[in-house]
Amino acid sequence: MIVNLNLHGKNVVVAGGGNEALKRIEMMKGEQCKITVISETTSPRIDRMVENGKINLERQKIQDLGFFTRYKPDLVITATDDGKLNQRITTYARKKHVMVYSSDSPESSDYANLAVIDVEGTVQIAVFTGGKSPAMAKKLKAQIRRNIKGIVSSEDISLIKIQEVARRLAKEKIHSQKDRKAFLTDVMGDKRIKQLIKDGMLKKAENRAIAMLRDWR
Repeated sequence: MIVNLNLHGKNVVVAGGGNEALKRIEMMKGEQCKITVISETTSPRIDRMVENGKINLERQKIQDLGFFTRYKPDLVITATDDGKLNQRITTYARKKHVMVYSSDSPESSDYANLAVIDVEGTVQIAVFTGGKSPAMAKKLKAQIRRNIKGIVSSEDISLIKIQEVARRLAKEKIHSQKDRKAFLTDVMGDKRIKQLIKDGMLKKAENRAIAMLRDWR
Protein backbone atom coordinates (compact mmCIF):
# COMPACT_ATOMS: atom_id res chain seq x y z
CA MET A 1 0.00 0.00 0.00
CA ILE A 2 1.50 3.32 -1.08
CA VAL A 3 0.80 6.12 1.41
CA ASN A 4 2.14 9.57 2.26
CA LEU A 5 3.91 9.51 5.63
CA ASN A 6 2.84 12.49 7.75
CA LEU A 7 5.84 13.62 9.83
CA HIS A 8 4.48 17.01 10.88
CA GLY A 9 5.61 17.70 14.46
CA LYS A 10 7.32 14.31 14.79
CA ASN A 11 10.75 13.53 16.23
CA VAL A 12 13.10 11.86 13.75
CA VAL A 13 16.52 10.47 14.65
CA VAL A 14 19.03 9.77 11.88
CA ALA A 15 21.87 7.46 12.92
CA GLY A 16 24.81 8.35 10.71
CA GLY A 17 26.14 11.53 9.12
CA GLY A 18 27.35 10.59 5.64
CA ASN A 19 25.88 10.85 2.16
CA GLU A 20 23.22 8.20 2.82
CA ALA A 21 22.03 10.12 5.88
CA LEU A 22 22.04 13.34 3.86
CA LYS A 23 19.88 11.74 1.19
CA ARG A 24 17.26 10.71 3.76
CA ILE A 25 17.32 14.13 5.45
CA GLU A 26 16.77 15.94 2.16
CA MET A 27 13.76 13.73 1.46
CA MET A 28 12.18 15.11 4.64
CA LYS A 29 12.61 18.78 3.69
CA GLY A 30 9.36 20.65 4.17
CA GLU A 31 7.86 17.95 6.43
CA GLN A 32 8.07 20.25 9.49
CA CYS A 33 9.53 17.54 11.69
CA LYS A 34 12.36 17.77 14.22
CA ILE A 35 15.43 15.96 12.88
CA THR A 36 18.35 14.95 15.11
CA VAL A 37 21.49 13.45 13.58
CA ILE A 38 23.70 11.28 15.78
CA SER A 39 27.16 10.71 14.34
CA GLU A 40 30.82 11.18 15.16
CA THR A 41 31.50 12.55 11.66
CA THR A 42 29.19 14.47 9.32
CA SER A 43 29.26 15.63 5.71
CA PRO A 44 29.81 19.35 4.99
CA ARG A 45 26.19 19.74 3.82
CA ILE A 46 24.86 18.29 7.05
CA ASP A 47 27.17 20.64 8.95
CA ARG A 48 25.63 23.59 7.06
CA MET A 49 22.13 22.41 7.91
CA VAL A 50 23.13 22.27 11.58
CA GLU A 51 24.65 25.77 11.41
CA ASN A 52 21.46 27.09 9.79
CA GLY A 53 19.34 25.57 12.53
CA LYS A 54 17.50 23.22 10.17
CA ILE A 55 18.51 20.06 12.03
CA ASN A 56 20.07 19.13 15.37
CA LEU A 57 23.32 17.25 15.84
CA GLU A 58 24.64 15.04 18.61
CA ARG A 59 28.25 14.57 17.61
CA GLN A 60 29.30 11.26 19.05
CA LYS A 61 29.95 7.68 18.11
CA ILE A 62 26.89 5.52 18.70
CA GLN A 63 27.91 3.03 21.35
CA ASP A 64 24.53 2.36 22.95
CA LEU A 65 20.86 2.91 22.17
CA GLY A 66 20.25 5.52 24.87
CA PHE A 67 19.07 7.99 22.23
CA PHE A 68 15.70 6.18 22.22
CA THR A 69 15.20 7.41 25.79
CA ARG A 70 16.73 10.87 25.21
CA TYR A 71 14.76 11.79 22.10
CA LYS A 72 11.72 9.47 22.18
CA PRO A 73 11.75 9.29 18.37
CA ASP A 74 8.65 8.63 16.28
CA LEU A 75 10.91 7.52 13.43
CA VAL A 76 14.49 6.25 13.34
CA ILE A 77 16.58 6.08 10.18
CA THR A 78 19.75 3.98 10.22
CA ALA A 79 22.45 5.23 7.86
CA THR A 80 25.74 4.32 9.50
CA ASP A 81 28.53 2.43 7.71
CA ASP A 82 28.27 -0.35 10.31
CA GLY A 83 25.76 -2.94 9.12
CA LYS A 84 25.64 -4.72 12.49
CA LEU A 85 24.88 -1.45 14.29
CA ASN A 86 22.14 -0.63 11.78
CA GLN A 87 20.57 -4.05 12.38
CA ARG A 88 20.84 -3.61 16.16
CA ILE A 89 19.06 -0.26 15.99
CA THR A 90 16.39 -1.67 13.66
CA THR A 91 15.70 -4.64 15.94
CA TYR A 92 15.49 -2.43 19.04
CA ALA A 93 13.18 0.05 17.29
CA ARG A 94 10.80 -2.77 16.44
CA LYS A 95 10.88 -3.96 20.03
CA LYS A 96 9.95 -0.44 21.17
CA HIS A 97 7.27 -0.10 18.46
CA VAL A 98 9.12 2.79 16.83
CA MET A 99 8.91 3.10 13.06
CA VAL A 100 12.29 2.45 11.44
CA TYR A 101 13.94 2.70 8.04
CA SER A 102 17.24 0.93 7.39
CA SER A 103 19.21 2.45 4.51
CA ASP A 104 21.24 -0.71 3.94
CA SER A 105 18.27 -3.04 4.32
CA PRO A 106 15.11 -1.48 2.83
CA GLU A 107 13.37 -4.85 2.76
CA SER A 108 13.45 -5.01 6.58
CA SER A 109 12.20 -1.43 6.97
CA ASP A 110 8.72 -0.32 8.00
CA TYR A 111 8.25 1.73 4.83
CA ALA A 112 9.81 2.21 1.41
CA ASN A 113 11.32 5.36 -0.04
CA LEU A 114 9.88 6.02 -3.48
CA ALA A 115 11.52 7.76 -6.40
CA VAL A 116 9.73 11.11 -6.13
CA ILE A 117 9.48 13.89 -8.70
CA ASP A 118 8.57 17.27 -7.21
CA VAL A 119 6.80 19.72 -9.52
CA GLU A 120 7.07 23.31 -8.29
CA GLY A 121 6.54 22.21 -4.70
CA THR A 122 2.89 21.53 -5.54
CA VAL A 123 2.65 18.11 -7.17
CA GLN A 124 4.61 14.99 -6.29
CA ILE A 125 4.79 12.02 -8.63
CA ALA A 126 6.16 8.80 -7.15
CA VAL A 127 7.63 5.83 -8.99
CA PHE A 128 7.76 2.51 -7.14
CA THR A 129 8.59 -0.99 -8.35
CA GLY A 130 7.60 -2.74 -5.13
CA GLY A 131 11.26 -3.19 -4.26
CA LYS A 132 11.86 -5.29 -7.39
CA SER A 133 14.24 -2.80 -8.98
CA PRO A 134 15.19 0.51 -7.32
CA ALA A 135 17.52 1.11 -10.27
CA MET A 136 14.60 0.96 -12.73
CA ALA A 137 12.53 3.23 -10.48
CA LYS A 138 15.37 5.76 -10.71
CA LYS A 139 15.56 5.36 -14.50
CA LEU A 140 11.80 5.81 -14.93
CA LYS A 141 11.89 8.84 -12.65
CA ALA A 142 14.45 10.47 -14.95
CA GLN A 143 12.32 9.68 -18.03
CA ILE A 144 9.19 11.15 -16.47
CA ARG A 145 11.09 14.25 -15.31
CA ARG A 146 12.24 14.92 -18.89
CA ASN A 147 8.62 14.79 -20.09
CA ILE A 148 6.94 16.36 -17.07
CA LYS A 149 5.62 19.38 -18.98
CA GLY A 150 3.49 17.04 -21.07
CA ILE A 151 2.03 15.50 -17.93
CA VAL A 152 1.53 18.47 -15.56
CA SER A 153 1.06 21.91 -17.13
CA SER A 154 1.59 25.30 -15.51
CA GLU A 155 -2.21 25.76 -15.71
CA ASP A 156 -2.63 22.57 -13.66
CA ILE A 157 -0.29 23.95 -10.98
CA SER A 158 -2.23 27.22 -10.87
CA LEU A 159 -5.54 25.40 -10.61
CA ILE A 160 -4.22 23.36 -7.69
CA LYS A 161 -3.32 26.62 -5.91
CA ILE A 162 -6.84 27.97 -6.54
CA GLN A 163 -8.30 24.69 -5.24
CA GLU A 164 -6.20 24.97 -2.08
CA VAL A 165 -7.70 28.38 -1.27
CA ALA A 166 -11.22 27.33 -2.26
CA ARG A 167 -11.03 24.13 -0.22
CA ARG A 168 -9.82 25.93 2.90
CA LEU A 169 -12.61 28.52 2.71
CA ALA A 170 -15.24 25.95 1.75
CA LYS A 171 -14.58 24.03 4.97
CA GLU A 172 -15.79 27.08 6.91
CA LYS A 173 -19.04 27.54 4.97
CA ILE A 174 -20.02 24.16 3.51
CA HIS A 175 -20.30 21.57 6.26
CA SER A 176 -21.33 18.62 4.12
CA GLN A 177 -18.38 16.77 2.58
CA LYS A 178 -20.56 15.80 -0.38
CA ASP A 179 -21.50 19.44 -1.02
CA ARG A 180 -17.88 20.60 -0.63
CA LYS A 181 -16.83 18.06 -3.22
CA ALA A 182 -19.54 19.31 -5.59
CA PHE A 183 -18.43 22.93 -5.09
CA LEU A 184 -14.74 22.15 -5.67
CA THR A 185 -15.65 20.18 -8.79
CA ASP A 186 -17.50 23.28 -10.07
CA VAL A 187 -14.43 25.42 -9.36
CA MET A 188 -12.17 22.96 -11.17
CA GLY A 189 -14.41 22.98 -14.23
CA ASP A 190 -15.26 26.70 -14.30
CA LYS A 191 -14.43 28.08 -17.75
CA ARG A 192 -13.91 31.63 -16.49
CA ILE A 193 -11.35 30.49 -13.91
CA LYS A 194 -9.55 28.44 -16.55
CA GLN A 195 -9.38 31.45 -18.87
CA LEU A 196 -8.11 33.76 -16.12
CA ILE A 197 -5.38 31.24 -15.29
CA LYS A 198 -4.48 30.94 -18.97
CA ASP A 199 -4.20 34.74 -19.14
CA GLY A 200 -1.89 34.74 -16.11
CA MET A 201 -4.43 36.44 -13.81
CA LEU A 202 -4.14 34.09 -10.85
CA LYS A 203 -5.44 36.55 -8.26
CA LYS A 204 -8.57 37.26 -10.32
CA ALA A 205 -9.07 33.51 -10.73
CA GLU A 206 -8.82 33.15 -6.96
CA ASN A 207 -11.35 35.94 -6.44
CA ARG A 208 -13.68 34.23 -8.92
CA ALA A 209 -13.52 31.04 -6.83
CA ILE A 210 -14.25 33.03 -3.66
CA ALA A 211 -17.24 34.69 -5.36
CA MET A 212 -18.54 31.27 -6.39
CA LEU A 213 -18.36 30.16 -2.78
CA ARG A 214 -20.20 33.28 -1.63
CA ASP A 215 -23.01 32.57 -4.08
CA TRP A 216 -23.02 28.80 -3.46
CA ARG A 217 -26.66 27.68 -3.07
